[in-house]
Amino acid sequence: MTDITHIGIIGVGKLGLCFALNLERSGFKVYATDIDTKHLDSLENKALNSDEPDVNVLLDKASNLILDSSLQGFLDNPITDIFVMVATPTSAHNGYDHSQVNSLCDDLIAFGRQPEQRHLYIGCTTMPGYCSELAEKLKPYNWTVSYNPEFIAQGTVIYNQRHPDQVLIGEANVEVGDRLQSIYSKLVQNDPTYCRMDVLSAEITKLATNCFLTTKISFANSIGDLAKSVGADPDKILNAVGSDSRIGDKYLNYGFGFGGPCFPRDNRALGQFAKSQGQQLYISAATDEVNKQHLNFQIQDIIKSKEEDTPIEFQTITYKPSSVLLDESQQLALAVALAKRGRTVVIYERPSVIKKVEAMYPGLFVFKEYT
Repeated sequence: MTDITHIGIIGVGKLGLCFALNLERSGFKVYATDIDTKHLDSLENKALNSDEPDVNVLLDKASNLILDSSLQGFLDNPITDIFVMVATPTSAHNGYDHSQVNSLCDDLIAFGRQPEQRHLYIGCTTMPGYCSELAEKLKPYNWTVSYNPEFIAQGTVIYNQRHPDQVLIGEANVEVGDRLQSIYSKLVQNDPTYCRMDVLSAEITKLATNCFLTTKISFANSIGDLAKSVGADPDKILNAVGSDSRIGDKYLNYGFGFGGPCFPRDNRALGQFAKSQGQQLYISAATDEVNKQHLNFQIQDIIKSKEEDTPIEFQTITYKPSSVLLDESQQLALAVALAKRGRTVVIYERPSVIKKVEAMYPGLFVFKEYT
């Protein structure tokens, strides 16, 4: 197989940019395009101020990252392997909105049949079955479509991309799967499991993996709530349960419910996909409901245990300490609920987060900055 040295990336938001920088530092010449020309200018001028660790440093050092605001100009480059990292936000029915990918597909078709076959690797989360539909549309124009989502966490994206537990490859065919695996073999710094399968199976795998984690979190919190309500010790119980090698201790801690930009969406999307196929994924719905019940338990538990004039402090209200994102943050939801019940809530946060929360809930909290 020809050694792959040039990679294309369509969409250099947070995830796409991190991937581009990791590929560039691994020796690839990376060509990137995005519809946000102002964002591209900030990258070109190395003026981006990202809150994601290591991004600013890697961008400053990058010498083989070629940016182009024109899709035609981008495609004129000598690239065969192209990763698609555009946004797929939640749709009105708890699925994923593929409109940005669809628009890209229309643009690629408008350029006509490619003289030599090119390969698209969809890195954004999609509803199961979508990539196969996309492949059928693009096949007459000499494109293949594979699915290659990432399992990352905000705040550790750069590290996660280089140290994955698994590399999920929904391959158009064996040859394309080999190409993808060869790219990752140069990128990763560990020895991950390469999970290669058909595209549909990979789409389900992505959702199912995150749904299992949300199930584990909800299980831990429900057991913890039960333990607290009867005077038992949640941490000791869950530590004991997690010590069983069949279960493991990851994501089995008592604490806040799950939130963020991935877990809640994937959990609901898998349930919606099952429903569309005439199946009922009861565990998906139950996990979501347990997450809500746990928040209510926390509210009542704090109200009962804290004197009315005692300030309630939060060390962070983002969905996880290493991130500045507030997407479905259970910490923020708890803080809001307590403050609206008349309690004094003190939040320790970074200036950028304080600004966002104050705009959302003016005058509701007492803020104290930390950097």
